Amino acid sequence: MFCFQCQETAKGTGCTISGVCGKRPETSRWQDLLLSVVRGIGTIGDSLNKSNVAFDKVKTGDYLVDALFATITNANFDDTAILAKVDAGIVLKKELLAIAHENSVTLPDYQEVRWGGEKTDYTAEGSREGVLRNDNADLRSLKELDVLGLKGMAAYYEHAARLGERSTDIIDFMMKALATITNPDADMQTLLNNVLETGKYGVDVMALLDKANTGAYGNPEITKVNIGVGKNPGILVSGHDLHDLEDLLEQAQGTGVDVYTHGEMLPAHYYPLFKKYKNLVGNYGNAWWKQKEEFSHFNGPIVFTTNCIVPPSPKANYKDRVFTTNSTGFPGWKHIDEKDGHKDFSEVIALAKQCQAPEEIEHGEIIGGFAHSQVFALADKIVEAVKSGAIRKFVVMSGCDGRMKSRDYYREFAEGLPKDVVILTSGCAKYKYNKLQLGDINGIPRVLDAGQCNDSYSWAVVALKLKEIFGAQDINDLPIEFNIAWYEQKAVIVLLALLSLGIKNIHIGPTLPAFVSEGVLKVLVDNFGLGTISTVDEDLKTMIA
Repeated sequence: MFCFQCQETAKGTGCTISGVCGKRPETSRWQDLLLSVVRGIGTIGDSLNKSNVAFDKVKTGDYLVDALFATITNANFDDTAILAKVDAGIVLKKELLAIAHENSVTLPDYQEVRWGGEKTDYTAEGSREGVLRNDNADLRSLKELDVLGLKGMAAYYEHAARLGERSTDIIDFMMKALATITNPDADMQTLLNNVLETGKYGVDVMALLDKANTGAYGNPEITKVNIGVGKNPGILVSGHDLHDLEDLLEQAQGTGVDVYTHGEMLPAHYYPLFKKYKNLVGNYGNAWWKQKEEFSHFNGPIVFTTNCIVPPSPKANYKDRVFTTNSTGFPGWKHIDEKDGHKDFSEVIALAKQCQAPEEIEHGEIIGGFAHSQVFALADKIVEAVKSGAIRKFVVMSGCDGRMKSRDYYREFAEGLPKDVVILTSGCAKYKYNKLQLGDINGIPRVLDAGQCNDSYSWAVVALKLKEIFGAQDINDLPIEFNIAWYEQKAVIVLLALLSLGIKNIHIGPTLPAFVSEGVLKVLVDNFGLGTISTVDEDLKTMIA
């Protein structure tokens, strides 16, 4: 195997024996095979588009999105489930090939297009289609950077689609991008243009998801969230999918079972519609990587709506009460499928009734709900604070949290910021500092949490609005710094989206991605001023002085 898609990849270069995330070599091979099928379908779909031949784009788009999402870090460890997606992809590919043949569409002569899914070739084909199939380091880097961006795009698109929001333009682009990645003759400039265009569509897909979430649940509003526990048995919901949470809350009403959010589900509390559910009682725990310890104290069932899954130890006391949905999977865990747009959580609720109430691991409240609509409601107050000098600068500290000790940097950086600096955050990176007592500025909290990682879109919208308010010529003239923590592929699409908006001098950390080669890094530095973090003291001087 060879995998270097996450920040914790072995030795900062790539996992070759087994994944730091817990992914086994066999699972890595089947994911590589699935991505090969995805590239083939994308290439055929793009060729049909170029010839103006009609085909079922909803079916094709939903397949591509689900398959890409399943290969995101910590999403699916179930070989059987991944190979079932390969089989489904082969069936879809043959359907598209038949349409191409009927309409005399000439297809590129690529292995990904030709391969017919012969079972005897699964192992050989999976090994052949890994990351290292590309010999040129810079070309490989750009192709993988784009693939990882598309994985993040797929994650956001799936959530939007489940709430009824789809976009043919986004699916058409994903197929075009996959065709470009598949082309063995694509040069550096073509691939770089593809990456930057992926960033542009990254903005579009986050806008689509924002529309889906706010259309279904209302605009997030300032909310205090309980982090303690009640006396009833509970169900813990992790991941990102708000539609799943809605289904569960609706079904659990009146059962005597409480529901808690975990990790990136925390921002559900900010949406007005979820406030009507009295059985949504709080948020339990912290970021994804602490789940082994925290799940052992929860006592009730856990539902993963998306990544991030940390494989439990064989002796874990919770391993027999975990459920997965959507693109996630783990061997031995019950998977809940969708039927007619909804899921049946009765088995989860029945199990919860047999469990003890959660153990309290902390108590108190945290505040959030500062998505763009709420920030705009405070615009006059914020602008006045900037003009008066009460707020000197904003620092966007969105992104991911993770296990590495070096990530303590983000807590220390937040603690070290002068008291006239406001943190704008989203994603699970916030768990490094959202429970610190950092105070406020004229009633404005110094940590403004917009929500999930996709809600980084809010800070782009806010930045563009501030540019308009202050009459700035360039978005980079605003008193905003970007200090982004990354871990997996959703952070990649967020970064590409920010670059597409022209935002420069972004700092990312705690390390640079292993999939960015020296040649590609030079391009990013020369064109966008992209850099990594240093020490807290040095970065405070550089960003805040």
